[in-house]
Amino acid sequence: MSGETRQTIGDLARRTGLSVRTIRYYADSGIVPPTDRSPAGYRRFGPDAVARLELVRTLRDLGVDLAAIRRVVNHEVPLREVAATHAEAVAVQIRVLRLRQAVLTLAARRGAGPAEMEELHRLARLTAQERRQLVEDFLGTLFADLGDRPACSGVLVSMTPELPEDPTTAQIEAWLELAELCRDPTFRASMRRLTRQHAADHDVPGLPRPDAVAVVRDVVAPALAAGLDPFGPEADGVVAAATDRYARLHRRADDAALRRWLWDRLTVANDPRRDRYLDLLSVVNGWSTGVPVTPAVDWFLQALRARLPEPTG
Repeated sequence: MSGETRQTIGDLARRTGLSVRTIRYYADSGIVPPTDRSPAGYRRFGPDAVARLELVRTLRDLGVDLAAIRRVVNHEVPLREVAATHAEAVAVQIRVLRLRQAVLTLAARRGAGPAEMEELHRLARLTAQERRQLVEDFLGTLFADLGDRPACSGVLVSMTPELPEDPTTAQIEAWLELAELCRDPTFRASMRRLTRQHAADHDVPGLPRPDAVAVVRDVVAPALAAGLDPFGPEADGVVAAATDRYARLHRRADDAALRRWLWDRLTVANDPRRDRYLDLLSVVNGWSTGVPVTPAVDWFLQALRARLPEPTG
């Protein structure tokens, strides 16, 4: 064996950058065994020792345990098999870390106390079946007693969050907040009233018609974009256009009674948590975020209230 092929631990340390102590440990572990010893009793290594050590260092940096590394370098198991196994283990670790990051980020943002942090942690650890049950319970409350109306079926699908199997941190954060909304009794009651309004607006023969919120959103959007004052005279035409369209959809006269009825419906619907739910739903499901309706409803309610006659009696 030539001098080039006989390398001491010191030689390997200089060529690889690993410490003498580390190389000695790998040699004692059978991962990089010496080929022979010098007359003075020092271990010497063959020409493949540097390549072995480089592979060992790479696998250790990737988190592979020494037992698996020994099996790879001794050709007891293919490298691809070990790589695949550890890649899956790393994927699991990443999912756990994302979950922890989401809980900690949300708790820090809110200044949560111990009880709230524990609840966030509990919600984050729900199984897929438990998440489905929570959502089904929420949506079941909203749509109870409404039957199988086609309009309701479409809304039910569009309101269902489905956290992917490998969610991002942002999706986990959105799920946590959305789950809290689903469990909030006041939000449930508000959305239940809104769902019934939506069903009533669509429960007519023929083609589906937009509900009150959709009518106002479409008519008021240009006024919002233009910065119109809801109390100024320029808002008269916007209010008239919205009430006229809604009256025609319901085959009613555009009178004070209809305007008060529209006021009542929009007041019930004007819950900013509705927009928040839809934004969170879009993040969880990977959809594009829609245009919030609360600003348009806020603007219209101010404009309409300023133009309603004072009640008599």
